[in-house]
Amino acid sequence: MTPEKPAPISRRERPAKPALTRQGIIDAALAILRDEGLGKVTMRRIAAALDTGPASLYVYVRNTGDLHAQILDSLLGPVKAPAPEAGPWRDRLKALLVSYGDVLFRHPEIARMAMSTQPSGPNYLALAEAILGLLDEGGVSGREAAWAMDLLLLYPTAVAVEHSSPAVAVEHSSPKSATQESDEFSALAAKIATADPARYPHIARLGDTLLSGDGPSRTDWALDVILDGVLAAASRASAEQRGW
Repeated sequence: MTPEKPAPISRRERPAKPALTRQGIIDAALAILRDEGLGKVTMRRIAAALDTGPASLYVYVRNTGDLHAQILDSLLGPVKAPAPEAGPWRDRLKALLVSYGDVLFRHPEIARMAMSTQPSGPNYLALAEAILGLLDEGGVSGREAAWAMDLLLLYPTAVAVEHSSPAVAVEHSSPKSATQESDEFSALAAKIATADPARYPHIARLGDTLLSGDGPSRTDWALDVILDGVLAAASRASAEQRGW
């Protein structure tokens, strides 16, 4: 006796798919990023994960660049400015920028992408608002504050990219391992230690100092230098406005 074939399931009897939303698309993209790398975060791949067609995604996301910007914005959700009682404005601003840099350091593919993609989502705007507010608290406003924000965000972004693996493609890029960083540091130290003083007098003289300091110390110093320059520029602009 031939077994009976199961009756086909009517579309009406199938579980309804969740409604497609912008946040659902971003969540799917983040899952693919985590499991497969940014190179696999494509409209076609996300559509497959959501059991829909790629054309459906364009109702919510303009293009791949917009998708990447939204991924970055989602990752910035936990980045918050410290409360006013946490310390002086400068210390709170540096802590905020370090927190932003930590997000990029944990997601090196996003750090590389952030160098060329301009996010504009609510979390990025909240970060920008916090930076501008802290600069204003420190006496920096107007053009100096607006331009300083770009410079302040660029530094932690560049550091995160520097410490990511040098992949030709972003696919499965990852932070450099401790062994890789140690090997690169040792190679550079050896080159500096054997530099010809006649050809590289400044490198030879500052050899040990060039490689001194740990990451947090150098970041703290760099941000202080940037902020000192911003404050000096703001002071000059104020003096020019007053005709001094």
